[in-house]
Amino acid sequence: MKTSYITRVAMALALTAAFSSCHIYKKYETPTSTALTKAYAEAREMPADSAAFGNLLWEDVFTDPMLASLIKQALVNNNDLRNAQLNVDIARANLRGARLSYLPSLALSPNGAGASYAGSDLSWTYTLPAQLSWEIDIFGKILNSKRGAQAALYRSEAYAQAVRSQIISAVASTYYSIAAVRSQLALSRTTSELWKETVNTMRDLKEAGRGVTEAAVVQSSANYYSILGSITDLESSLDKLNNTMSLLLNTMPQEWAVADKVDLQVPQLIRAGVPMVELACRPDVQAAEQSLAAAYYSTNSARAAFYPGLTIMANGGFTNLLGSMVKNPGDWFYQLAGSLVAPLFSRGQNIARLQGAKAQQQQAMNNFEYTLLSAAAEVSDALTVYEKSIEKSGLLEKQVADLEKSVEYTRDLMLYSTGTTNYLEVLTAQQGLLQAQIGQINTELARANAVINLYQALGGGR
Repeated sequence: MKTSYITRVAMALALTAAFSSCHIYKKYETPTSTALTKAYAEAREMPADSAAFGNLLWEDVFTDPMLASLIKQALVNNNDLRNAQLNVDIARANLRGARLSYLPSLALSPNGAGASYAGSDLSWTYTLPAQLSWEIDIFGKILNSKRGAQAALYRSEAYAQAVRSQIISAVASTYYSIAAVRSQLALSRTTSELWKETVNTMRDLKEAGRGVTEAAVVQSSANYYSILGSITDLESSLDKLNNTMSLLLNTMPQEWAVADKVDLQVPQLIRAGVPMVELACRPDVQAAEQSLAAAYYSTNSARAAFYPGLTIMANGGFTNLLGSMVKNPGDWFYQLAGSLVAPLFSRGQNIARLQGAKAQQQQAMNNFEYTLLSAAAEVSDALTVYEKSIEKSGLLEKQVADLEKSVEYTRDLMLYSTGTTNYLEVLTAQQGLLQAQIGQINTELARANAVINLYQALGGGR
């Protein structure tokens, strides 16, 4: 009767433990506790739009042949991408190891010894044992470890895609920056020749007594030297950009051929808001969610540590040592045992581990939500810059046209009229035209970079 009572109590305790640990076996699901994560979870269930900008192949976005060649070279040679791909290999190996944890372990440990007592002949004993150990995963310890390794693999793959997207964007941005600086250099050198002519003209007018003073000559000369100084700055910037491109392509520093003009068109970018389905395609967002999944499984593993572990062990082999008797040549032996270990008191380690795992899971949740918000902000910023750069480009085109006329009119007035204009008006018109032309180039570069940033912000780079 007493034995039956104890059995019922043991079964009740086992059932209670089983029911209380049901959540340990539950797979990770995208949280829907906030409006942000709920919208993301719903977007994940929607089919991806292959025509969306972020889902386009990079070859369909960056069609410049020289740029396409550089991107291909970077994707082959870049060390950051190589390391990211190696991280995927590491995560895949860890997952393979986690899956094999379900299998029993087998070890062979042969040993031998010799002994002599009271001058007797040396007596040799030997054992050739094989040890088999198999942990039965009752409460999901191995299961959660395997799922956590799977989440880590997905995170590594997403990170590798993010690195790939960054490299493509960096090469494209550097490429168009080189093109822009070269355009500015060509413009500045042409302008410097015109300003040099202005210095000579003012010097001739002064010598001819046409109302031009030495102050005008000196001022125009200083203006000329200022543009020469800006040319050296542009040459230095160009050298740095070439070096940046060389690093991206993992090669020695050299000059790179680029297009003569910044020109990057992207259709149908103007829209209200950012669809969550496009943000869900971003690799950094996916990596952040997989970090949350890995933290979820770590918490489950910490919970599983409170429950018993069952291990089945078997030993067998060949030996000549049987108890206190030495038998030659020997005989086979085997042993079979099982052990159930239930933690009762572990000096607070299991509790501390669970509390730490819960805190890390909350951190992962916070990082995931922030990554979503940051992604939306990046897309919005890129769209705004793109739209405003188009608007600004039209205004600068009109400004340059007016300033070109202003330079022409003030120069003619200085040469052919008497006292209706002075050298300051000429210099001001020249400086204004140069600044507007450089601003025009910078605006085109800003528009190109906005397209590149938007493509990356939407997870492009496939």
